[in-house]
Amino acid sequence: MNSNYYAILMAGGVGSRFWPVSTSDFPKQFHDMLGSGDTLIQKTFSRLSKLIPAENIYILTNERYNDLVLEQLPMVKQDQVLLEPAMRNTAPCILYASLKIQKSNPNALMVVAPSDHWIEDEDAFANNLQHCFDFCQKEDALMTLGIQPTFPNTGFGYIEFDNSDANNIKKVNQFREKPDYETAKSFLAAGNFLWNGGIFIWSAKSILAAFEAFQPQMTALFQTGFEAYNTSKEREFISENYGLAENISIDYAILENAKNVYVLPATFDWNDLGTWGQLHEKLDKDENNNGIINAKVILENASNNIIRTHVNILPNRYTAYRSCHTN
Repeated sequence: MNSNYYAILMAGGVGSRFWPVSTSDFPKQFHDMLGSGDTLIQKTFSRLSKLIPAENIYILTNERYNDLVLEQLPMVKQDQVLLEPAMRNTAPCILYASLKIQKSNPNALMVVAPSDHWIEDEDAFANNLQHCFDFCQKEDALMTLGIQPTFPNTGFGYIEFDNSDANNIKKVNQFREKPDYETAKSFLAAGNFLWNGGIFIWSAKSILAAFEAFQPQMTALFQTGFEAYNTSKEREFISENYGLAENISIDYAILENAKNVYVLPATFDWNDLGTWGQLHEKLDKDENNNGIINAKVILENASNNIIRTHVNILPNRYTAYRSCHTN
């Protein structure tokens, strides 16, 4: 494995749309949402560790989830868990982690990835990620993996790329906000729009140069703690200063301003598992469109449901559902 490869795994969200399973005390990234045997964060860590040394994977999360991270990822050391004392969106946490990584390795290349997405073809993901690392090794580039749209989704942001670019890696023209349905249809018809899946790749040098150019105040704030990073003084500095950072996403802070942004259209299946409906899409279903997770059931007059238990039911135990129907 390449010791210059790093990952920033974002795991601080509360997954409120998956209530009542996902709660602020135990959010969805720490659940086995699809009955695979692993939680979402465990699947994501495993996927990244096929290409990135495990000790180079940093988990960004809220202070309240520290114990959950260490329990579910026992191979991770405490200094790999970067604790956010306040909710400040993605730009501050990425800047913090990038400075910490750069101090350890000025030649670092990193991927920033959510912890709660579902990717089935992990070999294709690894190949796509390697392609991006190779590009960012040679170029001053901020990259993202764009997801091929399969329908006019109004719940995702879109990436518009240069349609005249014949290369596999495309120059990004602009990021587009979540559209209405008619606009989303026009994006698909145009053929040069991808879903923004929130997976980013760049060198430490390139992303920190972008922060200096477009977020000088935030950069100055976190630079004051540079000597403390990777020492016993780091936690104290972050506790005192993190909450002073602007609450802003990496898209608004950097990517919508920079001119060196590129996208690789992904070749893997992807689902952000943002809602119960999206979870239902990924489940194996019976003839009545019922998705069943960790359960054996007898269904009567039931269709379009999700039936889920927390643990596998014993072979001769069944849960009975009748007269259940959702539209």
